[in-house]
Amino acid sequence: MDIITVEELKRRMDAGEKLNIIDVREPEEYAEFNIGAKLIPLGKIQSMQIDELEDLKNEELIIHCRSGKRSMTACLFLETMGFINTKNLAGGMLEWQEKFSGK
Repeated sequence: MDIITVEELKRRMDAGEKLNIIDVREPEEYAEFNIGAKLIPLGKIQSMQIDELEDLKNEELIIHCRSGKRSMTACLFLETMGFINTKNLAGGMLEWQEKFSGK
């Protein structure tokens, strides 16, 4: 697992890169605020319900949550399932909103 900063992620998104961004928060958190990532709650990853990710085992996956803790857990679980390039978004959506939403 590597770490990616919110600044680096935003720069890459703004540049139009095709990114695999996974939000591991719960649906109600996603509904309140999201950056357009694919929602796969941590519980689904922990119970290995990840069919929609199987084709991305060799791709970069950028994982985020609210603060960075659940996404770190998700990265570790995915690595044990054979995913080779996971990146945890440092600070999660709290950091993102602080830096880019003026909240």
